[in-house]
Amino acid sequence: MSASVNSSSATVNKFLNGINDNYGGVVVQMNEPMDPQLFASLLKSSISHWRQQAKKGVWIKLPIELANLVEPAVKEGFWFHHAEPNYLMLVYWIPGGANTLPANASHRVGVGAFVMNGKREVLVVQENSGRFRGTGIWKFPTGVVDEGEDICVAAVREVKEETSIDTEFVEVLAFRYVIFLKRIFYVESKPLLFIIFQFEVYTSLPVCHCGQAMMQRFEVLIAFF
Repeated sequence: MSASVNSSSATVNKFLNGINDNYGGVVVQMNEPMDPQLFASLLKSSISHWRQQAKKGVWIKLPIELANLVEPAVKEGFWFHHAEPNYLMLVYWIPGGANTLPANASHRVGVGAFVMNGKREVLVVQENSGRFRGTGIWKFPTGVVDEGEDICVAAVREVKEETSIDTEFVEVLAFRYVIFLKRIFYVESKPLLFIIFQFEVYTSLPVCHCGQAMMQRFEVLIAFF
């Protein structure tokens, strides 16, 4: 159910329509344009109504087209919970006690690929962007798991994007948990759960310029466990 958002319906409805969630809260999804002053009035009366109903958390999902409604929501006490490319989620806690609304995603998941061919050579790459650009350092293909993506699929994808090489999953080799002490990309960095996988590939390729990495090649593996 979407919120009542146009002027004509707003004269009939005194409150924003929402869906009850499983935790005693309300979810309001705005879909149509609304005058900010009218929205502020409806929001104020809605909060009072929800308080009488002993509701707890209020979630308002605003698509990017309705960004003009952010300011009146913030003035009523809402704050940002999370944002995606096409919407912003704002939240409000009605009870006077401790806020128990779940936080936004707290971690990122990274993957690294230990790719070995039939000659016991391991695949390494040089980056054309990032902290290792221009350093001459060779490293494993790495990347970040996309939303809703399987971690093994993510590792295979990263190898393919960086080297154009198709690989086959063997096993998980290691985990690493990293808490960053400084910002990355000029934003606050979330802790990283980094997983290293072993993959097999049955070809040996020369150094080349391909994919997202600057160069890739197989190195003779001197010691393996």
